[in-house]
Amino acid sequence: MSFDFSQFGCNVFSDTVMRDKLPKSTYKELKKSIDSGKPLRADVAEIVAEAMKDWAVEKGATHFTHWFQPMTNITAGKLDSFISPTPDGKIILEFSGKELIKGEPDASSFPNGGLRNTFEARGYTMWDCTSPAFIRDHTLYIPTAFCSYTGEALDTKTPLLRSMEVISNEAMRLLHAFGNTTSKRVLVTVGAEQEYFLVDREAYEKRLDLKICGRTLLGAKPPKGQEMEDHYFGRIRIRIADYMHQLDEELWKLGVTAKTKHNEVAPAQHELAPIFDSVNIACDHNQLTMELMRVIAKKNGLACLLHEKPFAHINGSGKHNNWSLCTDDGINLFEPGKNPYENIQFLTFLCAVITAVDEYADLIRLSAAIAGNDYRLGANEAPPAIISVFLGEQLTSILKQIADGEKPHNQMESAFLQMGVETLPKLKKDDSDRNRTSPFAFTGNKFEFRMVGSSASIACANFVLNTIVADVLSRFTDRLEHTKDFDGEIHRIIKDTMEQHGRIIFNGNNYTQEWVEEAARRGLPNLSNTVDAASAYLNPKNIDVLSRHHVLSEVECHSRYEVLLENYSHIIVIEANTLLEMIHKLVIPATIEYIGMISDSFLKLKEAGLHNQSMEKILTSLSELLDGTSSLTETLEQLVAQVPHTNSLEAAGFCRDQIRPKMEEIRLLVDKIEVLTDKKKWPMPSYTDLLHRI
Repeated sequence: MSFDFSQFGCNVFSDTVMRDKLPKSTYKELKKSIDSGKPLRADVAEIVAEAMKDWAVEKGATHFTHWFQPMTNITAGKLDSFISPTPDGKIILEFSGKELIKGEPDASSFPNGGLRNTFEARGYTMWDCTSPAFIRDHTLYIPTAFCSYTGEALDTKTPLLRSMEVISNEAMRLLHAFGNTTSKRVLVTVGAEQEYFLVDREAYEKRLDLKICGRTLLGAKPPKGQEMEDHYFGRIRIRIADYMHQLDEELWKLGVTAKTKHNEVAPAQHELAPIFDSVNIACDHNQLTMELMRVIAKKNGLACLLHEKPFAHINGSGKHNNWSLCTDDGINLFEPGKNPYENIQFLTFLCAVITAVDEYADLIRLSAAIAGNDYRLGANEAPPAIISVFLGEQLTSILKQIADGEKPHNQMESAFLQMGVETLPKLKKDDSDRNRTSPFAFTGNKFEFRMVGSSASIACANFVLNTIVADVLSRFTDRLEHTKDFDGEIHRIIKDTMEQHGRIIFNGNNYTQEWVEEAARRGLPNLSNTVDAASAYLNPKNIDVLSRHHVLSEVECHSRYEVLLENYSHIIVIEANTLLEMIHKLVIPATIEYIGMISDSFLKLKEAGLHNQSMEKILTSLSELLDGTSSLTETLEQLVAQVPHTNSLEAAGFCRDQIRPKMEEIRLLVDKIEVLTDKKKWPMPSYTDLLHRI
């Protein structure tokens, strides 16, 4: 049955629903609050709450929840019913303006990095009226921000909302300097491309590592991985197509504009991409997408893996964050136009991004730092941990020519694709090719930040981008407001940008060792792992820019540093303990049993006067591998017991330098055992079972 597209957004308290359900005066007040960011009056909130409750109940909702995004990369919320008892023993359905605007969940057990004592439980959720409420599973979900009793942000959404105001204000200042008197505000628009894996649920349930850690800790290389490159954009299998269809429909009902779906490079890997939206809504929608991916997969006998590197030997998954700026009257500030060398406003905004990315490269790297991403970045499947900007040869040339005082010229003006087939139309070439190896690439009218991990919230990446670009825009505007030579100052800004920050521009292959060496010569940081990247939160210049623009205070920066390191240590220790359980309860017993089986056969042949060298060689290899595995396992157990608990940096560094390498050593041996062991005797599904079963 085809989807009834009139049902798009049917479970969303959208602008259309608000206009229909609210009195005109109330609707106007609410819209004014949404557009201006001003608080909603209490009397208006009461009317909105009553209308929202009536609408939700009509749609089958029995509960409501303040839906928030703590520093866990997933969402949270407690559910309260609409019922309220009456003196006669019956109930009425109530939902007040106070309940809509503010909630009070327990804040003591969420990651806080020292912001809260464990005995202090009070926290507040506050309605983000710019992101519409919606219904899921008979519950009204109200998007909210989450803060502590003392006002510090305990979530990812609060700094995102703060940063949206900052960049809008600073971008508008610059637009005013250019004479724009019609635009009222600047919106950050984002489209988050979500990569994921789907595996058979039955096989997934037999893999303790996938269930606990989201990735395989063991697994020999399959005979066929992605070598043939036949999965990418290939035919979508019927079972996967059904899943994708159901996912689309559920997302569309929630107003998520799921647009593109296709097979990715690795077997069992896929991608979903939405249409661009305001960044806070895009963040909410991406969280919804990840949740629904898992739920719908389970209903279809599948398991959705969102880990950055669920399988060795093949590509992992990322989340390409397509970021742009657009005015409320529809002007894309990163649209070069037909002649980008003449579009001086565009070049000024472009220079602001180049400057920001160079000055705060460590902060951008930090925004994509989670434990799972360390397995993916720089593995010839994703950008390296080195931050650079791809512009394409034309834009780079234009900026260099202006910086050198030359008159720029458009070299691509009349370039057409020559296909050599008369029946195919002639197509005008884009100004540049795309560079899939770049971590931060300009792609026509937006920047694609390719480093974000597939399981991560996009909030951190975007509040960092918003803040650092706003900071540079502010400096540019100060220069333009205090000059009598506007055009000359623009050219000086471009010249300064290329001279002081041109090193960040790289249009080549980011995967090569030559680029790593070249980046070092340019003085670009290479923060290869989460532990090293975390220090960016404590860098004085980063604390300054985040606190000066009121996105994160110094205390909030320190808390996020602690949360990131604690999370890293917890993940590595959980993985190590999972691996130990798999070795003790699965690998060692299975290997001993198989060695015993071969030994019996070998002895019977020997008794018959036959000596089989192949069997003896297998027995020797398995015995040596088992001894090595057992010895390394004992060492890993000792290391897990030695993790420091007094200092988060020491603990994370110990996990990175001691535990992770030892786990890899164990894996190498166990994977060799798997290759030598009868498939029927191996105690868990193989990579072939997981990647090629559907």
